[in-house]
Amino acid sequence: MFGLDAGQLFTLAFLGVLGLSLLGSALRSGPQLRNALIWVAIFGGLFAFSGQLDSLSSTFVQRDPTFIDSRIEVPKGADNHFRLTLRINDVPIDFLVDTGASQVVLTQQDAERVGLDPDNLAYIGTAFTANGEVATAPVRLDTVDLGDMRDTRVRASVNSGDMEGSLLGMSYLSRFESIEIRRDVLILNR
Repeated sequence: MFGLDAGQLFTLAFLGVLGLSLLGSALRSGPQLRNALIWVAIFGGLFAFSGQLDSLSSTFVQRDPTFIDSRIEVPKGADNHFRLTLRINDVPIDFLVDTGASQVVLTQQDAERVGLDPDNLAYIGTAFTANGEVATAPVRLDTVDLGDMRDTRVRASVNSGDMEGSLLGMSYLSRFESIEIRRDVLILNR
């Protein structure tokens, strides 16, 4: 809930019960004490909430990558992964950035969207994934666009198994001069 761990939720619940107890006793006492406690509760709530704004915004809003000349800054998503949308053969495809993947790996659905026919590909390769061994079909992507950068004839493969999404692997990422992670930002330099 809102990016809070179990300890933070327990603390929040404890403070809520404590605050309600103080508010209940204040309601039975004079109006000045009651008003003072209400203001303390308001400011305490605002203070506690302001500390969670970054995690709340990252939970609900995925920031877009920033393109500065030949540099791309990709913020980490709410799922703690870096994601990019590239145009493959002029079709936008969402990718999980995966430096552990040797190639760009397309799902069968994404392959079909970019003009490949998954049913007529030669699945002659093998990939060893977390879900086991799967057959792959080598392909070349005519055009790959990321911002103003265009690459042609990028090596990729189509996975014969089920995948949650396509992977942006090293056959594309190695075209960058440097790949760097600074805290929660992936930086690609050409």
